[in-house]
Amino acid sequence: MLILLIGCANKNETKFSEKALNETFVSLDGVSIKFKEIVNKYKGKKILIDVWASWCGDCIKGMPTIVKMQEEYKEITFLFLSIDNSLEDLKYGIEKYNVTGEHYLLPSKWDGEFADFLGLSWIPRYLVVDEKGEISVFNAVKANDKRIISSLN
Repeated sequence: MLILLIGCANKNETKFSEKALNETFVSLDGVSIKFKEIVNKYKGKKILIDVWASWCGDCIKGMPTIVKMQEEYKEITFLFLSIDNSLEDLKYGIEKYNVTGEHYLLPSKWDGEFADFLGLSWIPRYLVVDEKGEISVFNAVKANDKRIISSLN
């Protein structure tokens, strides 16, 4: 059992699984969209993905760091994937915390293919996708993680 836990903790994927890519998200205007369509919109660009929710205290604590990154790395796409309970909750959180970037709601929250792929057990969760579409940072839980900064540079 310990080996299984250690193996999961060290999971470090470099490509999204087909199941994760086919997970359905919802845009702020209520349109369903597969994750692969979202990442394809930013093909050839670096993407910082922030999996968060407006009710998550640790997520909110990380936002000032994300804002500083947005100011410093203007060429990076900041993609926020929310596990909020509803689109209305997400919109409220975006406004309340002044979160700028691209936003999508993950209706399956912790229980879908995307969350399974990530091994999602805590938020916030940060990933960096490079210009080739490969995941260069897979498992970061702090916005100021040195791997994120290194990957963005």
